[in-house]
Amino acid sequence: MIRVLFVCLGNICRSPMAEAVFRHLVKQEGLDHVISVDSAGTGNWHIGKPPHHGTQRMLTEKQIDFTGLKARQVTKEDFHTFDYIIGMDSDNIAHLRRLVGDDCRAVIARFMDFVPNRRVDDVPDPYFTGNFEEVYELVEEGCKHILERVKRDHSL
Repeated sequence: MIRVLFVCLGNICRSPMAEAVFRHLVKQEGLDHVISVDSAGTGNWHIGKPPHHGTQRMLTEKQIDFTGLKARQVTKEDFHTFDYIIGMDSDNIAHLRRLVGDDCRAVIARFMDFVPNRRVDDVPDPYFTGNFEEVYELVEEGCKHILERVKRDHSL
């Protein structure tokens, strides 16, 4: 099983949106028996909570299932169980690198680095900006490129 983890600050806006969109794409391609998807936050403020209502609204509007998504905090074990740990912005990546040190089997990468000719480097946090539409557009585009990379890396 190929395991992909999306990480943002609180795990209620960007990373659960990416988890739901990526899971949707994986299922559409018939790869849900090969690729597993999860999300987590670097902080612990929202553990156990569902996605933010703005994320829920966007996913519902796009008919993407988010049933059962609950916020959790990234753990040291994640660095040994996931193949890809994808941070939604540079701060998330810095936090992940501090947490793991050199003890990691996963590819740690910034979400937008998978997008060629990207117009931004970081996915903005809609918890602060309120712009869930822009975030959804970035997440949808990025997830398509990430899936292509995973398929290429694993000859799927």
